[in-house]
This record gives sequence, C-alpha cells and structure tokens, in this order.
Amino acid sequence: MSERVPASGTVHWIGAGLSTGSGLARLCESAGRVRLWHRTEERAAEALGRLGLTGRAEPRAYTLPALTAELVPGDVVVSMLPAPEHAGLLAACVAGGAHFACSSYVSDAVLEQVPEAAKAGLVVLTEAGLDPGIDHLFAHSLVARAREAVGDGTAASYTFTSYCGGIPAVPNDFRYRFSWAPAGVLGALRSPARYIEDGAETTADRPWEVTRPHVLDGESFEVYPNRDSVPFVEQYELPAAWRARSFVRGTLRLEGWLRAWDAVFEELRAGDDARIAALARELADRYPTTEADRDRVVLAVSLDVRAEEGRNWSGSYLLDLVGDAEESAMARLVSRPLALGVRHILDGSLPAGLNRAAETAARSEEWLGELAGEGVEFTLRAAP
Repeated sequence: MSERVPASGTVHWIGAGLSTGSGLARLCESAGRVRLWHRTEERAAEALGRLGLTGRAEPRAYTLPALTAELVPGDVVVSMLPAPEHAGLLAACVAGGAHFACSSYVSDAVLEQVPEAAKAGLVVLTEAGLDPGIDHLFAHSLVARAREAVGDGTAASYTFTSYCGGIPAVPNDFRYRFSWAPAGVLGALRSPARYIEDGAETTADRPWEVTRPHVLDGESFEVYPNRDSVPFVEQYELPAAWRARSFVRGTLRLEGWLRAWDAVFEELRAGDDARIAALARELADRYPTTEADRDRVVLAVSLDVRAEEGRNWSGSYLLDLVGDAEESAMARLVSRPLALGVRHILDGSLPAGLNRAAETAARSEEWLGELAGEGVEFTLRAAP
C-alpha cells in the first residue's frame, strides 16, 4: 500500500436529492472548499438556497467528465447517486487521486477497485449513512459491551436484531409514504433475504411473507428480514464460542403495513416486470412525501446473550426521530454520519483502502459520541 494521499480540503458532493441534508452544512464548516454537483447548475444553486448554503458552496452541473476535469489529488468525492453509479465514480477517483465516500452498501463492482485505490493511498468509505451506517455503530457497541460482560470464550447463545425504517410521522391508510424511488422499494422486496432463525440459516424468497410484530417502548410495528444478514455475524465480531439463536437485519414498518400492501404483494408475486415498473410510478403519484408531510425514522438494534454459567447480558439502542420543517429525519440521519466520515478523511484519521462507517468498537464509540454532540439523539439500555 502506498502512503495515504493527504486530503486537499476540497469536497465534491454529488447529488442533492432527499438524503442530502444538514450534513452538507457541517462539511461547509470544516472543509476548505465544497462544490455541490446536481443535474444543472441552477438546480444545484436552488438546493444550496434551500439548505441555507448559498455562497458557502459552489453549484455545479454534474456530468462525470465535468467532475473529472475539476478533480485534483486529495479531493474527496461524496456520492449521493444511486449505487450502480458508484463504480464509475470510484474509477474516476482512482484515476484522479481522489478519495471516495458514500452511504450505500459496498457493491462487488466497488470492491473490485478497492485494491487499486488502496495501492494509490486512497480512502474508500462506504456504508456510512443511517442503514447501513449508524446501525453498524450500534451493533459494534453492543457486541463489545456483551463480550466484556460475558467473555469471548464462554459458551453462550444470542439473539441479535437490527431493524430500521423510514415511515410517516402521521400514519395514512397505506401505512407508508415514499421518500425514495418506489422502484427501489419494490425491488428490495423482490430480493431474497438470508438470516439465522432457530439456530439455522434461513432464506425467505419473499421477505414480506415472514413479517412479524415487533414492539418498541409499547408501540407495535411490523418487521421483516432484508438482504443477507449472515456476513454481519463476522463483521460485528461476535465470538466464535457463541451460538446464534437468531440473527436478523431487516426493515421496520408501521403496524398494519402488511395488510395495507396486500394488492402490491399480489403484483410482486405475479412477477411482471413491466407491470411492477408501472405500479412503482402509480404509487409514487398516490403516496408521495410532500413538503407538508413529516417523516419519521426508527432504528432499533438489540442483543441478548444467554450463557450456561448465568453470565447473561442484554442491551439495545433506539433512535426515533421525526423530521421538521427545516429537514427530514431521513436527510439528517443519512447526511450527518456521512459528513462525519468525510471529516475523518479530511483530518487523515481514516486509513487508505476500504472503510465501512466505524469497523471497530472503539471507533464506533467515538463516532456515536460525535454524532450525539451534533444533535443525533438515541438511547442505550443495557442490563447484566
């Protein structure tokens, strides 16, 4: 690995959609120069005005060639674009000697470029938003606390759950409003979910069919598994001596969601791609998140460990935030941790190569402390 490329102090934030919030303002306070790239320069300027950042960041019309022309070694590129576009952006960063950051799950196409980026001394920061992102921080913190209480070598079994959802603050008949592309929501539901249940790996081809109730502080929700949970057993550093009774990462919805979406599920079962694409457009028109609506984000992560010697431990984190007139909850909770990660690129504390939010318990505690200091409120409950 080459020596890490020093940060130049310039940040290129690509995209000003629904997840771009006050994190960008935080970067304007700490970076030497910030450029906001959007579909047109006018749209970028409008977004800066909406965020109260006129004059604090430079608006730009985004195309990959235009961005590439302005990159200099040590710049940081922050992608708020759809995940399939990250690989192309990262390739441009590697060619231009720039660091890269995003809030999305790391893809195979991005992973393929990590060795070259690391060799060039560049940071590749991924999974540094809400989910994935803050959920990783909660998980690392809980696992570390449990390991200290129970002991790595103690024979034990555990249940781990991590559920996150963006939901309407005021429930509607559909029990949901779209704050991101409906096609993405429907696509996620069509993707099989792998998780651990009753001590065995399980796959749900239709995740919604294993939806179950979930109660948080007396309020009832519905949850279902999402994506592939199994690799996170290792990523979260759960001891090999512990046996998983259950390990699930998934999505949280309002109570009644399963029933309200019955007609949608019928379309998904039929599997007609053209019809599902049309349905996504219909749902976007029927259930949008408007300026009058307030969104709510709930993230709940819990770990319960039971050892034969009676050395038990349980703990949980709960984050429950409602958006306001200035900023949606989703925008705040995606952009602020991402901006925090970018600041760590700027100050040189993140190493070259692949980084996912904070990948150790110690760094997770640091990130959580910093986020709490910036107004991201959450609660920790733990008991031996």
